[in-house]
Amino acid sequence: MTTTRLGFIGAGGIAHRHFGVLEQMPDVRIVAVADPDAARAQEAAARFGAQAFDAHAEMLGAVELDAVYICVPPFAHGDAERACIAKGLPFFVEKPLSLDLGLAEEIAAEVERAGLITAVGYHWRYLDTVDEARARLADNPAQLMTGFWLDQTPPPQWWWREDASGGQVVEQATHIIDLARFLSGDVTEVFGLASHRDRADFEGLTVPTATTASLRFASGTIANLAATCLLRWNHRVGLHVFADALAMEITDHDIMIDTGHGRPVRHAEGDPVWREDRDFVDAVQGKENRIRCPYAEALETHRVALAVSKSAATGALVKMEVLRSNPQPFFREAASADTGAAASA
Repeated sequence: MTTTRLGFIGAGGIAHRHFGVLEQMPDVRIVAVADPDAARAQEAAARFGAQAFDAHAEMLGAVELDAVYICVPPFAHGDAERACIAKGLPFFVEKPLSLDLGLAEEIAAEVERAGLITAVGYHWRYLDTVDEARARLADNPAQLMTGFWLDQTPPPQWWWREDASGGQVVEQATHIIDLARFLSGDVTEVFGLASHRDRADFEGLTVPTATTASLRFASGTIANLAATCLLRWNHRVGLHVFADALAMEITDHDIMIDTGHGRPVRHAEGDPVWREDRDFVDAVQGKENRIRCPYAEALETHRVALAVSKSAATGALVKMEVLRSNPQPFFREAASADTGAAASA
């Protein structure tokens, strides 16, 4: 059995989500963890009997790896990706790709030149409920979509600063934008509006506290998005989709399909993060590449999220200049849902 040796750059909350999945896989070993917080790196490494480092460059120079997970805040992207590219190492990177579109474009070009396997953590693409939605829309395309990310302000103080997180649309609601693209293809026009409210209990908060956006797709679909971090709880996160005689409500844990005969809700089965991690590991091992969101595809979602912020800041409509000749979203059949469900049980 082939064993894939993984290194982690970043040992925060999202890294631990992947730790919990990857440690279930008998053909995977986490052998190194790097984090500027040395204590955090050591704690994570001890969990796996791995080596700990406080700098990713030191880790990449000292340990033989087959692939790397990059789980860093939005403002910290760039050096880690380029270091992996220089080493010829496949990498999985968490969204958002960066705060700088030019940087993400440069990394995408370097990845393509190197022919590297990459994946990005848009795990909603791996929900079996999303597969069901895609099947419903195959012969009855979406005409209208309404997305929501109505939530609280996350506790990390870097998230509060727009120059560190990019704001709620770039850092969180990008999942909804990506899902909309996965269902309806490329976006051609974006118009955004945003407002800000100072909050005494979030000193230094500069991100917009409410954002709305309208999107037009090459397929003809139109959509709107609403996001706010003003709440003290998670109120609603998801995407509502409307086609001819069809309404669907998709969240990260269920789907409601309304065809005029009630509003039945089905819960998602299995773990989408297990599925995306499994597809990445399989591709690294030389098996069929079933990755649903490689870096180049994630870049198209990132363009839209940044366009929402740009439009909200300038008050101008943004026309997306980079469109592929085939505006349909990247897709490969998912690994067996039964396998994912069993592994996440």
